[in-house]
Amino acid sequence: MSAEPIQILAVDDSPSMRKMVAFTLQEAGFHVIEAVDGEDALEKAQQHQGISVVLADQNMPRLDGLGLTRKLRCLDNFRTTPILILTTESSDAMKQAGRAAGATGWLVKPFDPAKLVDVIRRVATPAAPSAA
Repeated sequence: MSAEPIQILAVDDSPSMRKMVAFTLQEAGFHVIEAVDGEDALEKAQQHQGISVVLADQNMPRLDGLGLTRKLRCLDNFRTTPILILTTESSDAMKQAGRAAGATGWLVKPFDPAKLVDVIRRVATPAAPSAA
């Protein structure tokens, strides 16, 4: 009996960054769902069951990473899902705003592929079927 691959929702408005993140995570055995901005991510989050981790850029059109984090935290399925912000922003004020919005962690671009995979493995827990 093989386990389902862990699903990661990767959100970035830069196609090259999205591809780099997706490639890195797919090589490590994760299933990646890509979204082009926060609004797209919000739609995909509601369409796909079993997302284990959300990896979101901060600076995006339509809905930024912190806005996405706040909206996801209002959804039952995402109250405890790890949300990591992957961004060029590294100020303490931004990190504090991320924590206040409900982000689990903060990763700075450019990212180290091995470190990214390690962080995802540490925070990801395969989504258990809800006992509703």
